Amino acid sequence: RRSAVGFIFQSFNLLPMLSARENVALPMRIAGDRDVDDRVEAALADVGLLDRAGHRPAELSGGQQQRVAIARAMAMQPEIMLFDEVTSALDPELVGEVLDVMKQLAADGTTMIVVTHEMSFAHDVADRIVVMDAGQVVEQGEADEVLLRPKNARTAQFLSRFHGTREAKSNKD
Repeated sequence: RRSAVGFIFQSFNLLPMLSARENVALPMRIAGDRDVDDRVEAALADVGLLDRAGHRPAELSGGQQQRVAIARAMAMQPEIMLFDEVTSALDPELVGEVLDVMKQLAADGTTMIVVTHEMSFAHDVADRIVVMDAGQVVEQGEADEVLLRPKNARTAQFLSRFHGTREAKSNKD
């Protein structure tokens, strides 16, 4: 299961004494993989951090640390990637860095399951949306259907903030 599923969590789970390159390589080395170096370099390049490969986590911003965590999962070449609120611990200015990487993964056809409150991002990349409340699925369907025409009152209430923000932005333009 470890090689088929890539996990990316809210906390970056990087080892502070290792460089970005070493953090990305660690799970592959533990698994006994060969040709690790090329995959590590490619994953760091894909997330825009090849130039920071030798830096330790304390020398990286929160967004860069999260991108290292994404690179670590990508380097394992999983069939599916699971993201658990990966932007929630980030400064709002750094959120875009991480979402841009995830948008590229989606554009490349990577299968992802994403837990997020970033509704604009979800609308842009999701094929299907599942809305949960108190541990229960309250609505699911195609992204446009759920996000733009919710049938469930709880979904509509939650999304009212999202739609209000989008309308306010479009009125300014």
